[in-house]
Amino acid sequence: MDTAPRRVRLLGGDVDLTTPPDVLRFAEEVVNGGGPPAVVANHNAHSLFLVRRSAQMRAFFARADLIQIDSTPLILWGRLMGLPLTRAMRSTYLDWRAEFWRLADARRWRVFYLGGAPGVAEAAAARLGERYPNVRIGVRDGYFDRAPDSPDSRRVIADISAFDPDILLVGMGMPLQEAWVLENRARLRRGAIFTVGAAFDYEAGVQRTPPRWTGRLGIEWLARLASQPRRLAFRYLVEPWSLVGPAIEDARAAIARATR
Repeated sequence: MDTAPRRVRLLGGDVDLTTPPDVLRFAEEVVNGGGPPAVVANHNAHSLFLVRRSAQMRAFFARADLIQIDSTPLILWGRLMGLPLTRAMRSTYLDWRAEFWRLADARRWRVFYLGGAPGVAEAAAARLGERYPNVRIGVRDGYFDRAPDSPDSRRVIADISAFDPDILLVGMGMPLQEAWVLENRARLRRGAIFTVGAAFDYEAGVQRTPPRWTGRLGIEWLARLASQPRRLAFRYLVEPWSLVGPAIEDARAAIARATR
């Protein structure tokens, strides 16, 4: 963006005070600028848990150009700590998907999606293509040898480079998608790179989208947990306890700001 958003420290991670419209403006500026790739990341409780345990994840976020806040509870905690956050700053693929595809259609963007099971991305692309006929969509599933120098990985990079996307959506789930972007960003020529998890699973209809009101109320995690308890129980019921230490640090910083 012309004026970089303020970046703040929250629960041990850096996040930008940015809204979904800001994110889309940033993407458009990156596409129009024609420079090297820029990365749009997102933080939530799961990523903050992973950052504390993975040097690779720390490196990814340190090099991200824009870091969205993908968590209403994280926003509420930041407000409690006296930071200038609002609910409007919750920003992830499901928050800006419709506006993104309308913009991509209006600008005739080339969008490449990397991730998902075989056949899922193709189904999602077909659905999206019916609604947004001016977008050219390329896809590749996420089932390949992701080692940077493997023949599979080289073919994937060659396919993406030949497609020459304005926008690259990488949806392999955390931390695989972040690791892939970190390792391969320098091999790509241009465009905005987003890590988007199961975005095309939703577009293909193989996963149900949690009601958006659950996100506004800060209970989207509960809806996800109810739908996939075995897979998500550890993530939502155990991982957050690892953030007690960073929460104490946030509280100390808030007290220091208040007593200056």
